[in-house]
Amino acid sequence: MGEIGTLYIDGAWSTSSTGETLVIRDPSSQDPVGEVSAAGRDDTRSAIRAAANAFPAWAARSGAERAPFLLRVRDLLLEHRDGLAATITAEMGKPLREAWGEVGGAAGMFEYYAEEGKRVGGTIVPSYVTNRRSHAIRQPVGVVAAITPWNFPLATVAKKLAPALAAGCTVLLKPAEATPTIAVRLFELFERAGLPAGVANLVTGLPSAIGEEILSNADVRLITFTGSTRTGKHLMKGAADTMKRIALELGGHAPFIVFEDAVIDDAVQAAYTAKFRNAGQVCVNTNRLFVHESIADDFVAALKELVESKVVGPGADDATDIGPLVNEAALHKALEHIEDARTLGAQVVTGGHQLSGGRFEGGYYCAPTILRGAKKPMRIMSEETFGPVLPVTTFTTDDEAIALANDSSYGLAAYVFTQDARRCFVIPERLAYGSIRVNNDTGDGIHAPFGGVKESGIGLEGGPWGLDTFLVTKSVSYQI
Repeated sequence: MGEIGTLYIDGAWSTSSTGETLVIRDPSSQDPVGEVSAAGRDDTRSAIRAAANAFPAWAARSGAERAPFLLRVRDLLLEHRDGLAATITAEMGKPLREAWGEVGGAAGMFEYYAEEGKRVGGTIVPSYVTNRRSHAIRQPVGVVAAITPWNFPLATVAKKLAPALAAGCTVLLKPAEATPTIAVRLFELFERAGLPAGVANLVTGLPSAIGEEILSNADVRLITFTGSTRTGKHLMKGAADTMKRIALELGGHAPFIVFEDAVIDDAVQAAYTAKFRNAGQVCVNTNRLFVHESIADDFVAALKELVESKVVGPGADDATDIGPLVNEAALHKALEHIEDARTLGAQVVTGGHQLSGGRFEGGYYCAPTILRGAKKPMRIMSEETFGPVLPVTTFTTDDEAIALANDSSYGLAAYVFTQDARRCFVIPERLAYGSIRVNNDTGDGIHAPFGGVKESGIGLEGGPWGLDTFLVTKSVSYQI
């Protein structure tokens, strides 16, 4: 494969038919770290055609026959874990240890769905008619177009492609233009794993031409997308013309509620992780921290001490805890949210500024920031920051905490810290969020359902629910 031959279509590597390329830059320095082909509409159409042609044979295999391919991908991911992690860090900036964990998580997804795909079955349906028998069968939906984000550029791809392939679908992947190189590395592993030609296809480049073909091409039967709510709505509208199915994991505005009976040390550590991992660039990251007024001073003081003990710097440095933001627009948004909140009366507890000079030179660094006195109409209380900025608000009653938490058009993830058994059950039932973590900051892994409500998406990923996304159910009746 050539340096910029990064399109993988029908089992072969090629450059773009347009001859155009994209330069990929390290967000810690803006130094170039790679170059990829920028696919045009014709390239995308070819990739969809290849997937459509490969679909009948791949769908005809049993789940047990497809599983070995996925398990070989798992093995290759683990074999090349260090190099893959370095690629993730170079093009999106996260600390190496976070990137290393992401590779392991991606391998786990291929392993899980290799096994889960074997269990796709049907249902015997009791008939209301004498001498008639009925059953329901589940089959792959067809060609799937997966559009993935830059913040987890390998894990999100695995979370979509592993269940799609296990279900018997063929796929077209369009990775984020900021982080395409790790997708290229994954498809190199697909090739080494012996995945048949046309089953998985890759188009790197800008979203406009690629997206237009995906939306208009009737051979694409499902779009799975992770990204912004605005883009998700655009895809949803465009998919209507050809009645494509659509699965969307969109923006979040997660509340983190700390009740007065919480174990403070545990809640502080979790609040740090749930906000500042990946420099705040996670859809489920905390965007609003609600702390009971009786413990707020002690809680914020402890969180400030923890945040200020962390090292900000290039993700490739072993000492780094928090890396740069992905690009200039992300940095500007974080700084704008800080300034807007400060103007409207919030107090900066720590951070509140851009980091520059020395090891920060050329990078998109925002100092980890805690704000107190956050309230509407501050932008940060209604917009997803996607950066290392944490606004803190106090509450006095359970009802007030729930009202504050639910005061959002988003509904992806929420966090609750309490030692009260009743609250552990009742509060999640009252929160309008799809993934609720009680006394933990990570959720329950690939085997659990994950998805949002309200403007945070449609459909579920993870577990058998994630496989269902890529299956259609047919009803069959027999006269005997």
